[in-house]
Amino acid sequence: MKGIQERKIDLYNPTEDHLALRENVSAFAKQNLDLQAKDHDDEEIFNRELFRRLGAELGIFGVTVPQEDGGMGLDPVASVIIHEEFSAYDPGFTLSYLAHEVLFVNNFYNSGNPSQRAKYLPKVLSGEWIGGMGMTEPGAGTDVLGMGSVAIKKGDKYVLNGRKQFITNGIVGQVFLIYAKTHKDSRRTTSFIVESSYPGFSFGKKEEKMGMRSSPTTQLVFENVEIPAENLIGSEDGALTHMMRNLEIERVTLAAQSLGIAKRCVDVMCEYSILHREAFDKKLIEFGQIQRLLAESYADYQAARALVYDVASKIHPENRNSLGAASAKLVATQMAERVSRNAIQVLGGYGYCREYPVERLHRDAILLSIGGGTNEAMQKNIAADLKKIYASSTP
Repeated sequence: MKGIQERKIDLYNPTEDHLALRENVSAFAKQNLDLQAKDHDDEEIFNRELFRRLGAELGIFGVTVPQEDGGMGLDPVASVIIHEEFSAYDPGFTLSYLAHEVLFVNNFYNSGNPSQRAKYLPKVLSGEWIGGMGMTEPGAGTDVLGMGSVAIKKGDKYVLNGRKQFITNGIVGQVFLIYAKTHKDSRRTTSFIVESSYPGFSFGKKEEKMGMRSSPTTQLVFENVEIPAENLIGSEDGALTHMMRNLEIERVTLAAQSLGIAKRCVDVMCEYSILHREAFDKKLIEFGQIQRLLAESYADYQAARALVYDVASKIHPENRNSLGAASAKLVATQMAERVSRNAIQVLGGYGYCREYPVERLHRDAILLSIGGGTNEAMQKNIAADLKKIYASSTP
């Protein structure tokens, strides 16, 4: 990754801590993620042992959790750095990291109470337990408030029934943040901490996917699951605020995954066309068609990267930026699909074969325009935010 790796304090590495984090994570990813990525994609197997090492060796669980609570005490920019560097080698494995670190740990820390943190944080920050989040259902995706899962309070417990669909880390996780209604006909949602060991909790089918195959995706099934009342996060019907707040960092880290995919594809294109492949006694880079694909890919990557890091620098639990997060995800995910497709075209037949990583990266890139809110939803959200801005500024 030497060609386009940053080595100075700037937008992408705003402090020495961020730069050191990038260098450590990049070195670990190149040495460990790259070697196992193809086999785990081929076999659709989650690398649990490697996942544990992220806590034991790198200590990168709890990036946005304050140091006094056992975390790294950093910010969304640090999360973006990790997701970009990891995704250059194994976006599928990185997606499982995102589900644990962003969808569970970040959300749980900012929404849970001190006693809940004391009980669960040590397990998820060490990597002893793997976390996830359940929002999507078989009949409710973008319309999250149309979910059908219901948790009815009975004494000192809530009894949960329903299903969650397309849940990352489903079959390997021990603890999940689950969204449900407390009244069947309500459009409001409530969140709970649910352990996979609770009676009535089971896993549905493991999905066979086009990409992100090293990250397990399953249904979660709840049949009269009894949840202790102390596992209620916040208040009944009060989950919408922290749901939407967490979606912002989720979207910029998904965008960061797109950056990692594009960065690796640009590197592969450059090495292949500049250093190795020849045609008609000339390096491939000498042909105008290849120059266009390479130049547009590099420029698109750099433009999206600047947007993602700028937005990440302005996100904070107390500083909402839904417009920026949606824009970053929309731009970066579309860019990654274009760049990875360009990489396949530059490599020709080799790009279509699994000898090179670009076909896998292209398959992985496609998921990023779906997860965390589809790109169609991002377009709708951006338009709605712009409507509010311009309507409120009209004299």
